[in-house]
Amino acid sequence: MSQASQEIFQKIIAFCKSKGFVFPSSEIYGGMSAIYDYGHYGTLLKNNIRDSWWRSMTQLRDDVYGLDSSIFMHPSTWVASGHVGGFNDPQVDCKDCKARFRADHLLREFDIEADKAPLADINKWLDELKDAKKLKCLNCGSRNLTAAKIFSLMVKSNIGSPTDELKEENVVYLRPETCGGIYLEYKNTIDSLHPRIPFGVAQVGKAFRNEIVARQFIFRTREFEQMEMQYFIHESQTETAFEMWRNERWQWYLDNGVPAEKIKWYKHEKLAHYASNAYDVTYDFQSLGWDEIEGIHARGNWDLSQHTKHSGVDLSYLDQRSNEKYIPHIVETSAGLNRMVLMFIDLAYTEEKVGEDMRVVLKFPRHLAPIKVAVFPLLKNKEELVGKAKAVYDLLKVRYMTEFDDNGNIGKRYRRQDEIGTPLCVTVDFDTLQDNAVTVRDRDTMLQERVSIDDLKSYVERKIYG
Repeated sequence: MSQASQEIFQKIIAFCKSKGFVFPSSEIYGGMSAIYDYGHYGTLLKNNIRDSWWRSMTQLRDDVYGLDSSIFMHPSTWVASGHVGGFNDPQVDCKDCKARFRADHLLREFDIEADKAPLADINKWLDELKDAKKLKCLNCGSRNLTAAKIFSLMVKSNIGSPTDELKEENVVYLRPETCGGIYLEYKNTIDSLHPRIPFGVAQVGKAFRNEIVARQFIFRTREFEQMEMQYFIHESQTETAFEMWRNERWQWYLDNGVPAEKIKWYKHEKLAHYASNAYDVTYDFQSLGWDEIEGIHARGNWDLSQHTKHSGVDLSYLDQRSNEKYIPHIVETSAGLNRMVLMFIDLAYTEEKVGEDMRVVLKFPRHLAPIKVAVFPLLKNKEELVGKAKAVYDLLKVRYMTEFDDNGNIGKRYRRQDEIGTPLCVTVDFDTLQDNAVTVRDRDTMLQERVSIDDLKSYVERKIYG
């Protein structure tokens, strides 16, 4: 990360805390590494992004159904999926400063691509770099590093009495990804809704990973939210469905205000043994550079085949039209909601000079802004202005997330709303009492327009949703 990128990244982190978007979790007790809480504005933003995704998946399509599966699932779920045996990363520790690193990330510094490489190969490469005195701790510079070892990313827990001995056969896991629940409820979806293939199941939910190194603010955390959709198809439909979902997901970003030049596709050359194709949507962060936001994967029929094998329940699909019985293949779209929150904040964060002053403004796409409109009385000590402003506030808050502010002068109130990304500010002044009109100020242009209160709702609707 360049010095300039590092500076903007630190500005965004500090800004998110000071303006009520994202807080370090448990901060009064010293915090917890890579775990964050979302404040008022962060929660509203996250929910707006989630709702846009959910609408595009389930409301605007006739072939995708919703699900909200449990975080806890039968532990055999994760044995069948391969997570218990193979969901891990190679870990290296510094013996001096106790810093911990992913070995494949250390090797990447030397242009050695070790992702998914066997542990023996990773340690061979590390030993060669140690012998050449090239390998050192990225934190303190020490060369006193351990060999790589396997670090499981699964988060263990138990259900039942906390005094029970935690035996391996009684272990449950916090799900490492939400798609597991979709596979387990595939049969119930078929039996209850009787969908015809191709069809999808979408859900938004928490997932948990015991990351070796979880940095980069909310981009990589140990507790996060995924927005996933599994699309069940006949094998012959794989290529068509894969390209369809690539187009659908690309368009979603454009529809939500992300410029085409800020996103690009990354094609995976190394694939999981069951996959036939995989692409990532990557975004050009002004603070982090290009990085993954969402993945599109052709997963074959491995998932349902594994669960058929381990559960003993036949998860085949019978096509009533052709009388063909088969285990469906799957095309998956998997997006990180927390990463999208950071993406939209990164996209929106703007510093610009207004006259002699510098303002920070979050130029969110208007439909995603946490607060859509703010209402001000010109003066807080004039009862007739405050009463009228409250009436306007009550009129708008039924439809829009609206904020009432009577603290400080109008200029300072504008700046506060600019900082949280509010598109429109409505001021009730003395003329309002005579002409029943208000002054509406636009976040981006800072131009002001006089609007009748009778027309205000329709005006705001046009300005926010177009």
